[in-house]
Amino acid sequence: MSLAKSTLPVPVFSMPFKVRDYEVDSEGIVNNARYLNYMEHTRHEFCASAGLSFARMRQLKMSPVVRRVEIDYLRSLGLGQEFTSCLTLTRKGARFIFRQWILNADGETVVDALITVVNVIDGKPSRGEEFAAAFGAYL
Repeated sequence: MSLAKSTLPVPVFSMPFKVRDYEVDSEGIVNNARYLNYMEHTRHEFCASAGLSFARMRQLKMSPVVRRVEIDYLRSLGLGQEFTSCLTLTRKGARFIFRQWILNADGETVVDALITVVNVIDGKPSRGEEFAAAFGAYL
């Protein structure tokens, strides 16, 4: 199933961005890999807002590891454009699935993605209970 054809949920977290000059290619559009950076930064800020910053995870010897990325690129962003990065979160066993999408200033979907994350503690796979406790209000 293509993510692009499905309805977007109500986000549990979102944040604004603006395309910076070094994020565009010679054609003046954002390189496809930059969208992954935007979404990763959004996940980091979400974790911090939920009380589990990456600094705290390091203290606890926790490592959130991206296991899978599925992404549909629907539109391009260009230099100076403002946009919003949004996410929701679900859990399937030890996996935490972030549904993430980016909306341009007109509210059009630019990218739509599923990012699957697992937690590794002190080098060993976790069942995810630490994330479940931190993100329970959003699941």
